[in-house]
Amino acid sequence: MVSPIGSNATTPRDRETGSDGSAMIDHISDEVILAARLLLATLFLIFGWRKLRDYSGTVSQIVQLGAPLPELAAAVAIVMELPVAFAVAVGAFARLSALLLVFYTLGTALIGHRYWTMTGADQVASMDGFYKNLGIMGGFLLLYITGAGKYSIDAILGL
Repeated sequence: MVSPIGSNATTPRDRETGSDGSAMIDHISDEVILAARLLLATLFLIFGWRKLRDYSGTVSQIVQLGAPLPELAAAVAIVMELPVAFAVAVGAFARLSALLLVFYTLGTALIGHRYWTMTGADQVASMDGFYKNLGIMGGFLLLYITGAGKYSIDAILGL
């Protein structure tokens, strides 16, 4: 039951105290976790679909980056960005999927955004991508800690 606006009265179900003493509102937290999962997964699903549709172009791009085994790297990228990101979106094996995407995103940052080897506008654009990847990793780490939440396959399966 939600407390009336302006009321200090809460029920134990409405408000819990986190380990740091902060108030956490359960019925809002699950919706926020769902939104976070969907927002994190969207980027990967869009780009994974593009990689799948243009596999040869994806391989060519990986060759230009100088990554080893470009065909295998393209296949790994597609698997990480489609089924693993989809698992995050629907909340299936969310902790494992989030952890996998932390390491994948770190790899893409280190391989695809080596701003320290560039100059000028290319350096700035690559630096932006690198630090955005670090931010995305932060989101996945939080998902790893929180789990998928109430609106997920994990919750349905009791995981």
